[in-house]
Amino acid sequence: MADVPSHHLIYGKLADFLTGEPLVDTDDERIRQEIARMLVKERGYARDEIVPRLKIETMFNHTFVVSKIDFAVRLAGRIFLIIRYGPGSLVTRERPAVAAARVLLPEYRIPLAAVTNGRDAELLDTSGGKVLARGMEAIPARDEAERMLPGLEFLPGLSGERAEREKRILNAFDLEICCAGGPCALPGAPEG
Repeated sequence: MADVPSHHLIYGKLADFLTGEPLVDTDDERIRQEIARMLVKERGYARDEIVPRLKIETMFNHTFVVSKIDFAVRLAGRIFLIIRYGPGSLVTRERPAVAAARVLLPEYRIPLAAVTNGRDAELLDTSGGKVLARGMEAIPARDEAERMLPGLEFLPGLSGERAEREKRILNAFDLEICCAGGPCALPGAPEG
């Protein structure tokens, strides 16, 4: 691990609920693990239908940013939903979640995105950015998602200037400035 001061309390290691791999144990990671358990135990998804810890890397104006997609949920061979966790207000997380869903995959735009702080959530239509539902129950259960799937529109992937615009949004919104005044999540940092 890098010798980088951290603004996260690190409690040690924990085992990822979905994969079993060891992860740095922080307050935020504990909430992500609760969300993973909810997806499996309450919402009915199989562990292998949930892909954890995807990322989109961007570099604009000499600023490198790693945008995290905490969970991507797949049914019928396609990712139909991404879930992004962050503490605090959900409203400020809506636009970067939509941007991430639009550029994560080159083949198609993911039709749904959810933002959550672990206590509340919003489900978003990524074609227009409209909030479809609020509350933790807004994250669809597997049986509900199966019913929704035929009506979801998997638009072609973005390229060129349109993709770059969405990546610029991610770069701007997901830049983290920590309490020390510098960028957080440095490569190799324990909570990065």
